[in-house]
Amino acid sequence: MNNPSYLTKEGAEKLHQELEQLKGPSRDDLSRRLRLAIQQGDLSENADYIAAKEEQGFLEGRIAELTTILSNVVIIEENAAKKDKVDVGVKVTIQEDDFPEETYFLVGPQEANPAEGRISHNSPIGSALLGHKVGDVVEATTPGGTVKLKITHIE
Repeated sequence: MNNPSYLTKEGAEKLHQELEQLKGPSRDDLSRRLRLAIQQGDLSENADYIAAKEEQGFLEGRIAELTTILSNVVIIEENAAKKDKVDVGVKVTIQEDDFPEETYFLVGPQEANPAEGRISHNSPIGSALLGHKVGDVVEATTPGGTVKLKITHIE
């Protein structure tokens, strides 16, 4: 069985829209390009045909990926998340040593964007924080080494 895909309502909607775009207009456009390339003759040396076939592989792969993600989606309700422990869907404020506090929203990997304050629950920091409470100090092994983070606030 597939692992659940944690997405916000907005994130799930974006993936649904992307899937519809790929299954409809993108697939239709690629089909037209393939027909035109086939009409040009010799397929073994037809660069347009080869490029379109490669693009078709990527398109169908992305459709399959999105279908899998959306077939087992768990919608993150930010306001419904429990605030006593770190879990997917909470905002958690952490502090490393004497550095300024940082606040992150724990999301699924498809929506992670650390620059926007959204980290995956599967990331080294996200997974280290899961299940802990305010005041706990956790260790996260990151590519830059092991860091100690104190949980200062959960919302």
